[in-house]
Amino acid sequence: MLNRNIAPPIVDAVNFNLQLKPYQKFTLKNGVEVYSVHAGAEEVMAIEWVFRAGNAYEDQNLIAATANFLLKNGTSTKTAFQINEHFDYYGSYLNRACYNETATLSLHTLTRHLEQLLPSVRELLTDATLPQEELDIYRQNMKQRLKVSLKKADFVAGRLIDVYLFGEKHPYGKYSSAEDFDALQQEQVKAFYKKYYQQGKLIIFVSGRLPANLEELLNKYFGDLPGGEVPQLEIPPTPASEKKYRITNDADGVQGSIRLARQFPNRHHPDFLKVQVLNTLFGGFFGSRLMENIREDKGYTYGIHSYLQNHVSQSAWMVSTEAGRDVSEATIEEIHSEMKLLREEPVDDEELLLVRNYMMGSILGDLDGPFQIMARWKNIILNNLDEQYFYNSINAIKTVTAEELQALAQKYLNPEEFYELVVV
Repeated sequence: MLNRNIAPPIVDAVNFNLQLKPYQKFTLKNGVEVYSVHAGAEEVMAIEWVFRAGNAYEDQNLIAATANFLLKNGTSTKTAFQINEHFDYYGSYLNRACYNETATLSLHTLTRHLEQLLPSVRELLTDATLPQEELDIYRQNMKQRLKVSLKKADFVAGRLIDVYLFGEKHPYGKYSSAEDFDALQQEQVKAFYKKYYQQGKLIIFVSGRLPANLEELLNKYFGDLPGGEVPQLEIPPTPASEKKYRITNDADGVQGSIRLARQFPNRHHPDFLKVQVLNTLFGGFFGSRLMENIREDKGYTYGIHSYLQNHVSQSAWMVSTEAGRDVSEATIEEIHSEMKLLREEPVDDEELLLVRNYMMGSILGDLDGPFQIMARWKNIILNNLDEQYFYNSINAIKTVTAEELQALAQKYLNPEEFYELVVV
């Protein structure tokens, strides 16, 4: 019998033996791959249709995002209101999103309602009409939202740093303008929808408490879609020649939005997993070097963080914060100072153990439930990786040495290689 007078032993998260629940895979009659995770205590599920229909494939800016947004705004038999009312009636949630390489349509629903909802999803993927009146409303709303956003220094900084890193013609560097919205034509959006949705490359991810006839249902409603192939795109970046930028967006602004960034290889690079540990130490969590120095000690900012961008073809190492206009330059000096310390001094065992435990605990939290498990699998699959990548990442967290982290800092954390931007 458990003796509750004795506290349970404390175990470092780094000693956990984390396992990623495996997926089940089957293929529809048309060759579409389906990845599923059957788990969870509640009778709920999520299903996501992922198309190679991101902005990397568009010939004109905003076409991909517009086609994705208008998916649920009308078919030949239903208006946008009727579509939304139908999914609301069953207590489900239908959403769509457009990224650089991919675009998605996702459904969260009670498992018992799946069969009533799949025909409507099929209709959106095969018979969306992308109505002109809905396009006009979308254009008007997005232009108004853009006008408001452009007054915010952090929004402007986020756009510009990507342009400096990749170039404004690169999928990772594109940004919207009012002129781009004005240039949208229904015929072009329909052509994109036809090529990349009706006839495009599709992968399906399903998770939660899954019905026994899931494969039968998916074959019934999606097994006859064309399931075409989309060529892989390799668009080289065209980075800016200058490295330092100071932009005045609001002459009366009292706060500066600061971005430091450099290009970085994607997940297939041998340094990527160990650099994730270095990034966490540098600025990847609340106890990081940047937070301790610039927030806790100097009081220049409420929060500062660094991260590797979640891109497929290539990544970027980014430092992001907002600080008072009068201390923005001092903030950048302190970021450089922390880079120098990581290059010159190996991290001590206590701090490295803290970072290891934090990262292992974060992964454990990310595996809490079928939706989170599938999100990790989706990231692995869409990046053309395999199951071993997960266990390699665990191994990197547990075994990377202070000397290896110092060598990586010497290789990558050099201020002269970072683009530097302050927007006030």
